[in-house]
Amino acid sequence: MSEPSRQPGPRSLAGSVVLGLVAFSATLILLFGLSSVISRTAGDARATARASSTQGRSTGSGPSMSASTGSASRSASGDPVLVGAGDIADCRLDSGAATAALLDSIDGTVFTAGDNAYPNGSDANFEDCYDPTWGRHLDRTRPAPGNHDWETKDLNGYLAYFGDGAAPAGVSWYSYDLGAWHVIVLDSDCGVVGGCLPDSPQGRWLAADLQASTARCTLAIWHHPRFSSGEHGNDTSVWPLWDALYRAGADVVVNGHDHDYERFGPQDPAGREDKAAGIREFVVGTGGAVLRGFPTVAAHSEKRSSDSLGVIRLVLRPASYEWSFIETAGGVADSGNGTCH
Repeated sequence: MSEPSRQPGPRSLAGSVVLGLVAFSATLILLFGLSSVISRTAGDARATARASSTQGRSTGSGPSMSASTGSASRSASGDPVLVGAGDIADCRLDSGAATAALLDSIDGTVFTAGDNAYPNGSDANFEDCYDPTWGRHLDRTRPAPGNHDWETKDLNGYLAYFGDGAAPAGVSWYSYDLGAWHVIVLDSDCGVVGGCLPDSPQGRWLAADLQASTARCTLAIWHHPRFSSGEHGNDTSVWPLWDALYRAGADVVVNGHDHDYERFGPQDPAGREDKAAGIREFVVGTGGAVLRGFPTVAAHSEKRSSDSLGVIRLVLRPASYEWSFIETAGGVADSGNGTCH
């Protein structure tokens, strides 16, 4: 005969309750610990992502990156490449996108020749207009300021966006070496930087920088062109900058400001042809602004185009250089080569 079922007594019931509470508590502890680990891991990942996304700008990695040694900065021959334009991004025109697309397929150090973000170089102009286009090349960009960038007080939008590397000594001019070349970035807004004369802060710095350089080949970039067939024409205020470079044996100057492409033959500071010691000038205001024609033709202008936006690609060889103006409309509109002095 089977034994009658036995009902649990008070002691065994209490034990069951205790065991249940222990198991429940252990489950809660396990779940809480797992949740904390997941939360902490996700937080670390977000922090890493934020650090990665802001590292270039906060440290000024665009202007301070080691472009002269990176493989991405070299041509097929192994020589450094410098590529860029001025007069770039304007949200009102949805501009800059087409030239940024050209940069996507061109290795090298990117330069800007001023008027980076229209209409006034504000934080919003840089974030909304420049950043979605040329901004994806920020980590290899060495910028120069223009008059529209200066329309925001103290150049604050430009400096905040490009970081300390755009003004490594606390001023808006600097220099760097790219392969065998010495590259000088100047600020041609002479009225707001203390002038451009030899005894101005920028003039004194330029003289000292040129004297200290041992490079055979020298290239300078600023916004306002000394010579131009475009709407603004020749700018005499930058004559002292050109004169200092000419006396030091510089080879190439790249500017923007006039919204077109123009190449000049080698000239002295007064605009006289000088094939032996003159500086060749390129005006490349074709980064994205509305293109404009040529009211006149300046002396020694060798090539002009206002048909298409585009960028200039410069291959910097140890004692020479090659140029090509690459249009967004397709093809190369101008190309050639020169020898350093």
